[in-house]
Amino acid sequence: FESITQCIVNITPTALAEFKRLIAEKQPEAEHGLRLGVKGGGCAGFSYVLGIDTVKPDDEIFEINGLKVFINKAHQLYLAGIEVDYLDGLNARGFTFNNPNAHKTCGCGSSFSA
Repeated sequence: FESITQCIVNITPTALAEFKRLIAEKQPEAEHGLRLGVKGGGCAGFSYVLGIDTVKPDDEIFEINGLKVFINKAHQLYLAGIEVDYLDGLNARGFTFNNPNAHKTCGCGSSFSA
């Protein structure tokens, strides 16, 4: 699992800083990184998966400014080109996903159909 290539997902500097903060807070082992993925469900068909995880056999490994990102190869079709941002305002707080591949999204922005 040594292959690190250019990431198919755009993570904004604000989101990158928040991911690094969360990972440092959890103090995982060095082989841990950020998992980005999708799963069936949600009001529009798919929902996004974010978490701290270790690399799996079907993953592709990316690195963004020192952050290891793991994406299952089967999920790349749904995630290619998305932008992950982090909002920290009065009206909204949390990670957001701007997915140009989504044909339909739900009102909360956490699920989509492709």
